[in-house]
Amino acid sequence: MTAAAQSTPSRPPGTRPAHSLATRPRLVVASAFMLFLELALIRWTGSNIVHLSYFTNFVLLGSFLGIGLGFLRVGRTDRAPYYSPITLAALVLVVLVFPVTVDRQTEGVLYWTSLSAGGPPPWLILPVVFVAAAVVLMGPAELVGRCFPELDRLEAYRYDLIGSLTGIGLFTALSFLGAPPVAWGVVAALAYAVLLWPRSLRGRLALAVPALLVVGALGVETLTAGALWSPYYKVTHHRFEHQGVPVTDIQVNGIPHQQAIPAAKRLEWERQYALPYERAAAGRLDDVLIVGAGSGTDVAIALARGARRVDAVEIDPRLRELGAAHPDRPYDDPRVTAHITDGRAFLERTGAKYDLILFALPDSLTLVSGASSLRLESYLFTREAIEAARERLKPGGAFSMYNYYRESWLVDRLASTVQAAFGHRPCVDVVSRAGQQAVITAGLTAADQSCGEPWAGAAAGTPPPPADDLPFLYLKERTVPGIYVVTLALILAVSLLAVRALAGPYGRMRPYADLFLLGVAFLLLETRSVTGFALLFGTTWVVNAIVFAGVLVAVLAAVEVTRRLRTPSLPVMYGVLLAGLALAWLVPDSWLLSLPVPLRAAAAVVVAFLPIFAANVVFAKRFADSADATTAFGANLLGAMAGGCLEYLALVIGYRGLLVVAAVLYLGAFALLPRSARAA
Repeated sequence: MTAAAQSTPSRPPGTRPAHSLATRPRLVVASAFMLFLELALIRWTGSNIVHLSYFTNFVLLGSFLGIGLGFLRVGRTDRAPYYSPITLAALVLVVLVFPVTVDRQTEGVLYWTSLSAGGPPPWLILPVVFVAAAVVLMGPAELVGRCFPELDRLEAYRYDLIGSLTGIGLFTALSFLGAPPVAWGVVAALAYAVLLWPRSLRGRLALAVPALLVVGALGVETLTAGALWSPYYKVTHHRFEHQGVPVTDIQVNGIPHQQAIPAAKRLEWERQYALPYERAAAGRLDDVLIVGAGSGTDVAIALARGARRVDAVEIDPRLRELGAAHPDRPYDDPRVTAHITDGRAFLERTGAKYDLILFALPDSLTLVSGASSLRLESYLFTREAIEAARERLKPGGAFSMYNYYRESWLVDRLASTVQAAFGHRPCVDVVSRAGQQAVITAGLTAADQSCGEPWAGAAAGTPPPPADDLPFLYLKERTVPGIYVVTLALILAVSLLAVRALAGPYGRMRPYADLFLLGVAFLLLETRSVTGFALLFGTTWVVNAIVFAGVLVAVLAAVEVTRRLRTPSLPVMYGVLLAGLALAWLVPDSWLLSLPVPLRAAAAVVVAFLPIFAANVVFAKRFADSADATTAFGANLLGAMAGGCLEYLALVIGYRGLLVVAAVLYLGAFALLPRSARAA
């Protein structure tokens, strides 16, 4: 959670009720459950509603809205929030009964997913999920908010952050263990029981029935699908025979993804798998790197072609595990070394050189996190990534990528990227116009490749090569697609109405306009941190979890410093904040990537978390002294919602540009700072 979404009204400093000792553990449990539930909702809904594989930000925004509304309900009712487990049960049942596939022809967005459309349309299911996520999260947030009046404001905030870190740790541990959603459901049911267990039989039924429905429905999903739950996907598979050949069909999030087929038959049935070896002029294949090794078919083909050593890189551990059952057993071969990591990160870290580097159908079908528009493979197809691959080639070596690219302009864009990185035109083989099945191959020099027909060059209107700062390969126009704009506008409208209903007239928020801008800017800072660390250390779930935990640790450190030490005045802290933003903007990612990993980590932490720390000292000081905490929080909540929507500006200005937008917002917040706060 962010500072924008984790503060609430509290008792005046120095007043503590006699029963406050019991409040702290309850606050920690409720906060841990709140963040755990948010992460589980983002993860599970994205696995079952394909739209949300590309719009997880909407679930995050719904969660923010629900958390804010839960805080604003504090003091308005003493009723237990049984609406939360009831709504969660309804959401789970709706999602499982009405599965969704994507119409990939939606204008402005290239879906890398199913070949047919079905299920509820996005204009229907996305609002349902958004509203349901808000209502579900509103329950635990209300329980957290009820603990705040029992403690000093910053002390309550401190335990809230400790609980949030606990929630992240628990969800990360379950992800590491490959636990299916039924385990998440059990955790949710137990948390509801601990926090809401009523004295009356009627109340117990109102709690137990929806909790059991959630656990039961998720259990049935796990058993009937036979799914393996990786940190990225719901992976399902089944085996059959085609023309007498054993085939393992693998689906992720309900979408056909790959098939494990004997190498000889794969080469016979699909020509694209042989073309990289035909276009590379090198006669020897001592060392081969395969990025997107998956269940092992590409690895088996490399071995069949005479590779003496293969580094097989796959980001998803469950897909690698399925490779153990591949008919050719390629991962059992002593010539093969498997690496479970991000492909770009491996290219940046390895010192090995290769005769052939293959990007073997690396399409992720999902985003890195709910806080960005970054896909798992986004940093693999930038000009800088292809240059990194070129640097890993031996003299005479070659680089190749193949996939079903869907659009002719995408083939041209990738070919242009390879041309820019290698300095000469690559070989481009469009094997099939249906689906734009194509192979793009480039030798280290033009003499190291053997093309069939020369590539004619990119057609007019082809987008420029993607870069690390603008890694949106599948976005043809440098703009925010219309489907995003419409949906975000609806989200903001719903949020405005909801906050107005609970917080009262907006005129009451006018004195806290600076807190509104603080909320907007902090969401942009958080997004920049997630995407920046993904580039520097990989788009893996481990990196993502560490970054979110790091943000919370930075917020907690800011709270502790504000509580225990005499901090500089707000004008001085704003100066530190703007200096941190300037440092983050001035330090190029390319320089950080050139550093050894330990030094890179230290530098990245300083660059990324200095402005986050300073921003939260500013927030803690300002919020602690606000006269009307509920109204101040309402203004900050609206800012958080707007910041989540403004994140999509990265599609136009890049992720580095978000730092400039954040700086402007912080300058605006300082300009709106009340005189009394400046003088304090």
